[in-house]
Amino acid sequence: MASDRHYFVYLMASRTHVLYCGITNNLERRTYEHQHGLLEGFSSEYHCTRLVWFESFGDVRNAIGREKQIKRWRREKKLALIRKMNPCWVDLSEAWRN
Repeated sequence: MASDRHYFVYLMASRTHVLYCGITNNLERRTYEHQHGLLEGFSSEYHCTRLVWFESFGDVRNAIGREKQIKRWRREKKLALIRKMNPCWVDLSEAWRN
């Protein structure tokens, strides 16, 4: 049976470009949680509140694999990924907040 679920691998950034990589099945909700300090841990401690990059997957296993891959990357490779999709580092979640 096919699933209509979508999974997202995403990068959140702080004002000073500290990066956090995560996975979720609800990108809008998870971004809200990051932005309002509802999640404990690294992203909250370093104020990673701007959604700067994401990819969508139909299969959770592929999403988990991509998240693990990105987390193994050096910072420069993550920055290149962001620059390709979002060269100005705008908060991509602003589109659904306004």
